[in-house]
Amino acid sequence: MAAQPEHGTPELVERAASGDDVAIEELLQRYLPRVRAYLRVRAGRLLLDKESASDLAQSVCRAVLEHADLFHYGHEDGFRRWLFKTAERKVVDRYAYYTAQKRTPEAGRTVPDVDIDATLSVYAGLHTPSRDAVAREELARLERAIERLPEEMQEVVILAKIAGLSRDGIAAELGKSEGAVRMTLHRALARLADSMAGADPDA
Repeated sequence: MAAQPEHGTPELVERAASGDDVAIEELLQRYLPRVRAYLRVRAGRLLLDKESASDLAQSVCRAVLEHADLFHYGHEDGFRRWLFKTAERKVVDRYAYYTAQKRTPEAGRTVPDVDIDATLSVYAGLHTPSRDAVAREELARLERAIERLPEEMQEVVILAKIAGLSRDGIAAELGKSEGAVRMTLHRALARLADSMAGADPDA
């Protein structure tokens, strides 16, 4: 029988909030593709020239397990926010490490990501008028299109479509109204659709 990735997640979150390390590990496995996709657009070229998104994602998971006692949210959105905050801190820390030591990236070199298919499964939910799923060869184009969005739009798209936060969760995270989040997301997705369709001159 096919696995259902989201089945039992509320129970796992409850167990994780009570300090169950096994539940946290299982949640991390379910969210690993999302963490990897998040890091691919958040890490930037300098980090991805040094470490793959897959390696960074594993590092994030280790950090979460090491600080599992800090998780006290009894709902899935709380777990997601905690997880992706950890991922964001990892990016900041690794970037500071490389820049402080003047470890410059090698020109033209990017560490390959070993699990592209899992990353594509995250982006499959980000539809455009002309495509129902993102093909492997289009992944880089979509990531570049996201990176070109204005900062506010980029943040909302990443939190909604990659991190998978609810609209009210994003509103709480960004200090905005839920209506403002919905409007920003609508505009951002329209802009991405234009970019992927070739209407954006920078695409």
